[in-house]
Amino acid sequence: METRKTESDFATARDGTRLSYRLVPGDGAARFVLVHSLAMDKSFWNSTVEALKGAGDVLIFDCRGHGQSGKPQGPYRVEQFADDIADLMDHIGWPAAIVAGASMGGCVSLAFASHHPERTQGLGLFDTTAWYGENAPAAWAERAAKAKNEGLSALVGFQKTRWFGDAFREANPAILDQAVGIFLANELPAYAATCEMLGAADLRAFLHKFAFPCEIRVGSEDYATPPEMAQYLADNIKGSHLEVMEGVRHFSPLEVPSEIAAALLKLRAAA
Repeated sequence: METRKTESDFATARDGTRLSYRLVPGDGAARFVLVHSLAMDKSFWNSTVEALKGAGDVLIFDCRGHGQSGKPQGPYRVEQFADDIADLMDHIGWPAAIVAGASMGGCVSLAFASHHPERTQGLGLFDTTAWYGENAPAAWAERAAKAKNEGLSALVGFQKTRWFGDAFREANPAILDQAVGIFLANELPAYAATCEMLGAADLRAFLHKFAFPCEIRVGSEDYATPPEMAQYLADNIKGSHLEVMEGVRHFSPLEVPSEIAAALLKLRAAA
């Protein structure tokens, strides 16, 4: 099947959900699928795509429940989000790709690699974890309930300090404002269902099975998915490579897109 060089379009997932995507053509030497963070959308990757300077074709998309994609009623499962990637790849004609994600997107990338290993040429795990811990279901359910009861605006202050370091927020108000605007545009039922999905996610059992290149990055100041979680991934994924990015917080693709692009290029070279 030929790859269709479409800029922006919609695909249909196996359950009928419409998925909004953008295919950015590059030099064709590699194929990357990039998965955004919770409550963001495909624009989360714009700076990283620019930093790649055409070194590969890039598929970015709005996860179900986000952006312009369909927002079916929950519950959601991380494996369902992973199957959406497979359906998108089928739609554009990609048998395999390097798959990478940040935060929630990293969990989804792990789920894709776990359930579609034959389609995974490399794995990029940024600011993420395979498991949020024993209290994760309760903690994520609490965040979902706060959003439903008080609105997403009640979470903005909490999110801003988790996303970016103090100096970055002060120096880059436009990036901060754009992230906040995307966050506030989310629909509450879909946001809550995605929170609960992350609380239930546990992909630890698959890590030792991975047999493809894996690059792991985490900010030294990331307290949403701290360096200890990244170290667990590195310790359990054979041959993986971890780098801790000094002074960076949780949204590294927005804060240091050149470093994330460099990690993707390492995967391209190793794939």
